[in-house]
Order: sequence, then C-alpha cells, then structure tokens
Amino acid sequence: MTNLTQRVLDYTETIRQLVPTITSETNWAPLAAFVAVDDFERVGTFLEVHDWPQYVAMLTQWASLVDRFDTTMHRITESGRLVFYEIEERHSRGDRVNRVNSMTVFEFDDDERICHLDVYLQQAR
Repeated sequence: MTNLTQRVLDYTETIRQLVPTITSETNWAPLAAFVAVDDFERVGTFLEVHDWPQYVAMLTQWASLVDRFDTTMHRITESGRLVFYEIEERHSRGDRVNRVNSMTVFEFDDDERICHLDVYLQQAR
C-alpha cells in the first residue's frame, strides 16, 4: 500500500472515530493534520465548493445529524497525486441507517496533504 492510499484510509478512519464526539468545529482539529488547510477545496455532489473552514462547518452540521458513520470500501486506486476512493457509506441515527455509494477523488500536494476533494454520490430515491 502506498503512502497516499494509507493517508486516505487514515483520514476516513479519523472521521469515523470523530463523528460521535463532535460538538463544535474545533473538534475536527485531528482531521486538519491530513489537510493543506490554507489551499483546501472540496467540490461536493451538488457542485458546491467549500474551503477548509466552510467544510468543517458543513461536517459539524452533518455530524450533529448522525450518531455513527461507517464505510465499506469497494475500490481504492492511486494514480500520481490522486487517490480514487469508492465506498458504501452508512450514516446511522438511532435505528435508522441511510446507505449511499460514493466516490471521492483525493488530490494531494507535494507534502502529501489533501488539497482537493471531488465527491460523487449514488443514492436511492
């Protein structure tokens, strides 16, 4: 496994561990260790664009709506500075579980920090 692939897996595991503990945007600080926070950009499933502070605000709101976040990896592929990460996501609140398929393209800078995310989603109607 290459270093960038491992960083994606560690990033995702960090999110999974943090979700049940989130009470404010500052709780995401461990995630920032993976990210080029000053140069970060995320393009979401509706083509919305977030910088790091906006992304952390969005994550905080999302975490307030779920009790647990789990994933099952389908595929992960690295090409140059990109890692393509295809998963099933499970967002749980009480007994309710929302399942979606997603693919995130992680782009890394020269210091192996995440500088860009493109997120694609499949979900039931």
